[in-house]
Amino acid sequence: MRLAFLSDLHGNIHALTAVQRFLADSAVHGVVVVGDLVGYGASPGPVIDFVRREGWTAGLGSSDLRVALDLGGRSERHGVAEQVLTWTRGVLSPEQLDFLRRLPPGGRMMTPVGRVRYFHGSPHDPEERLDLMAPERDLEDLAETLGARVVVVGGTHVPFVRVVGDTTFVDPGSVGLSLNSEPGADVALVDCVGRKPRVTLHKVSYDYASSAFDVLAWKLPPVIADVIRTGRMG
Repeated sequence: MRLAFLSDLHGNIHALTAVQRFLADSAVHGVVVVGDLVGYGASPGPVIDFVRREGWTAGLGSSDLRVALDLGGRSERHGVAEQVLTWTRGVLSPEQLDFLRRLPPGGRMMTPVGRVRYFHGSPHDPEERLDLMAPERDLEDLAETLGARVVVVGGTHVPFVRVVGDTTFVDPGSVGLSLNSEPGADVALVDCVGRKPRVTLHKVSYDYASSAFDVLAWKLPPVIADVIRTGRMG
């Protein structure tokens, strides 16, 4: 049983279509999107429609929450992210907004190696951030509370794997706005066979120049185009 975990698609349809082609050659049995379908990128509507059409399992991310529930006006946050979320809210259709509102905060599934839990930030709040570098005791306690052999979270935009005790913690990175100093789309494949899960992290090449061009064409903040092209913030 091989599962693909994606996170932080961030409205980047060029990256997402490249990832689909990669997955078609990877013999996956299921695809899970760990939140943030929208935000930053110039194609939030097409990304939502793509995920719906593929029938992929998806959870609610922090950007999805802020767009779907129109939290921007009540936020103390400012800057690039809020500019794009306000723009995103204005270009999505009522049906697309409703899709975001109906996304669950996370999910679980049983596999041959045990239970998998996934969520964007924390089990009950996509706007929190789970620290995968936390002391082992903290992560062991969390794994015990969740009853999980695999825990998948998003939000950092940097791929990461850590094994603590009998539990494997995974951050797939970001499909649409990777920040590990290399342009491309991040994908985590989890093979749930044998006694332990096996995680492989992949960087999928795509036409990031076109993604950057779309950002500039829609007059979104140019810094986003720079991050897409470089894989680095600043």
